[in-house]
Amino acid sequence: MAATSDCDFLVLGGGSAGVRAARVAAELGARVFLVEERDLGGTCVNLGCVPKKLLWYAAEFAEQWRDAQSYGWQVEPPRHDWQALITRKDAEIARLNRVYEQLLTSRGVTILRGRGHVTGPNAVDVTLAGGERRAIAARHMLIAVGGLPRRPTFPGADLVLVSDDVFHLPAMPRRVLVIGGGYISVEMAGIFHGLGAHVEIVHHGPRLLRGFDRDVQEHLGAELSAQGIDLRFQCEVRSIERAGGASGDAPGDASGGHLRVALDNGAVVEVDAVLAAIGRSPSTRGLGLEEVGVGLRPDGVIEVDDHLTTAVPSIHAAGDVVERRALTPVAIAEGMIVARRLFGGDDGASAEPLHYAHVPSAVFSSPPVATVGLGEEEARAACSAVDIYRSVFRPLKLSMTERRARTLMKIVVDRATRRVLGIHVVGHDAAEIVQGFALAVRCGLTKPQLDATIGIHPTAAEELVTMRTPLPDPDENLEAAGG
Repeated sequence: MAATSDCDFLVLGGGSAGVRAARVAAELGARVFLVEERDLGGTCVNLGCVPKKLLWYAAEFAEQWRDAQSYGWQVEPPRHDWQALITRKDAEIARLNRVYEQLLTSRGVTILRGRGHVTGPNAVDVTLAGGERRAIAARHMLIAVGGLPRRPTFPGADLVLVSDDVFHLPAMPRRVLVIGGGYISVEMAGIFHGLGAHVEIVHHGPRLLRGFDRDVQEHLGAELSAQGIDLRFQCEVRSIERAGGASGDAPGDASGGHLRVALDNGAVVEVDAVLAAIGRSPSTRGLGLEEVGVGLRPDGVIEVDDHLTTAVPSIHAAGDVVERRALTPVAIAEGMIVARRLFGGDDGASAEPLHYAHVPSAVFSSPPVATVGLGEEEARAACSAVDIYRSVFRPLKLSMTERRARTLMKIVVDRATRRVLGIHVVGHDAAEIVQGFALAVRCGLTKPQLDATIGIHPTAAEELVTMRTPLPDPDENLEAAGG
């Protein structure tokens, strides 16, 4: 075993949380080692946010081509080249990998290519890519190893894709069944549908996007159905087999024959590929964490306090492994908070923990969803009375096209204080719109302030500052009827 090396801060994981923590700690004067066995940037850069958004843009172009004809453009029927898209995507991701490496090395961070195993409160055994083992002692360490997609266990599950596989498919499947009703499911369904595939979603629940506002769930479901995506709620996949009993073909290979999918309601569906989007699990097993006293939940989530410190004072955790909010900006903020708290002197020691209540989020479905704050159901549980403002309309951009898509905008207000508790948008540019309003909600925006704001015309976003009449309160209607 190689001689021991000492550092102030050792980071396990080169994703969003780990890279930011390592960079900030190094800028504050710490000697930092970062251990990563794969490409830098983690899930977001390599197998999540960035490549997914690039594929989403590709799918959106098909819709724009169709709309262009209604505005006088004479266009040939478009033809998409899946392999060209994947090649360009790969080149962009490789560029970002190099950027991340430069960001770290230019600050003096030592990058170790390998896998770490925690052997003590201040000790990590790193197995480098070439097989060499290196023992490292660190004053503090950060666990930021991210997560992996969950895989189903029914018969034939070996034929199923997960989200990581989509970005390296050799060909575009023409018929796709997606298992799950969360954000990965609806995003991937929209991408495949936009690129010309027939798509079905199978979900055990009654609606999409569990945990989102009910109106958002129902509106998105209606829009996806109107586009031709088949939604099969309250049913599950029982088994999958190759048609004709063939086996050994790679999952997702559109040239390898089709799959026969049996559902628990008796239906049988034949498709070219099945994608399981049933959640993600932290990659914390086998790291030695429990052996040194770090608490893990049964699902592998690391238990931390408000300052992201584990039961072992020298070991901290951030990002998807703590599962506060599985969002890239949250992971980045968590990594930065840990670094500043540990190495920022007096300013760092007094830093407040991250507030998660007003973190905005977006789902890049088609149409996209964006939200900040509380949904109606959450608000009614937290407040004595709320006012709901909701508008559903056809945006001006579509007025001369054949598309009948409609946008949903919703505002949730605490009736007693008039404070805006939540804003929800389903429609074109939803994320761009809500990002700006998120700042206002974070700063305590009230409905009178919203009403006093002059809108930009003509835009969809102006609807959020022109809604004046709340919806009838269902509880008050029930009381009036003697219910």
